[in-house]
Amino acid sequence: MRELRYKSIAEDLRERIGSGEFTAGHLLPSEAELGRAYDASRVTVRKALESLRDDGVADARQGYGWFVVGDPVRQTLGRLATIEGQLADHGVHAERHVLDFGFVRSPRRVRDVLGVDDVLRVRRLNRANGEPFAVVTVWVPERLGAKLSRDAVERSPIYELLPVKLGGATQTIGAAAATERDAGLLEVPAGAPLLRCERTTYDTRRRPVLFSEHLFPALRTEFVVDLPADGVESFAPAGLRLVD
Repeated sequence: MRELRYKSIAEDLRERIGSGEFTAGHLLPSEAELGRAYDASRVTVRKALESLRDDGVADARQGYGWFVVGDPVRQTLGRLATIEGQLADHGVHAERHVLDFGFVRSPRRVRDVLGVDDVLRVRRLNRANGEPFAVVTVWVPERLGAKLSRDAVERSPIYELLPVKLGGATQTIGAAAATERDAGLLEVPAGAPLLRCERTTYDTRRRPVLFSEHLFPALRTEFVVDLPADGVESFAPAGLRLVD
């Protein structure tokens, strides 16, 4: 009887995932919640979830819970490009929603990078095919952001709106834990692993014109970089450094 019970729970969850009730990269209800919903023991629920894992439908991470397996959002490193442009190249529909827009005093980290006391700060939520996948905060020197509007930065990437020609950027990628605020926006548990990217963008004279922070759910995001082997003595990733 228990054998049939776990199979019926697994099949129902599979159908709910297939219908879009639970989408790729998102958490399933906890084992305790599923036990109450199906009036089943935790052992039976776990066996159902393990069945889904065996079929490649779901997986679990310690401290995170059970989630739906799916193809992550992939971004290529090695060239300066917008998130929206890269997603469009892969047939993904991208949207942005501006959460905060205004002129503020520069936080110390931003002041150290941009060398200015006042900046335009834009914070937004990016979605891919309707699913949240990035919280982005951008700081622009006041002199460059003075003529930008909230509507403009919601319609177009800031890169396209800056009154300067861009020459490149330096990006650093590390790990972070989701705060309550960011977790709510990204639909992950508080404390869930995030990929945190800091990017400093320069003009053609190597002057910093934009500083940004990008937060991505670690389970829904991959970064891809080509590493040519010609003349390389070590296959460690270029730019690797230890954090003090």
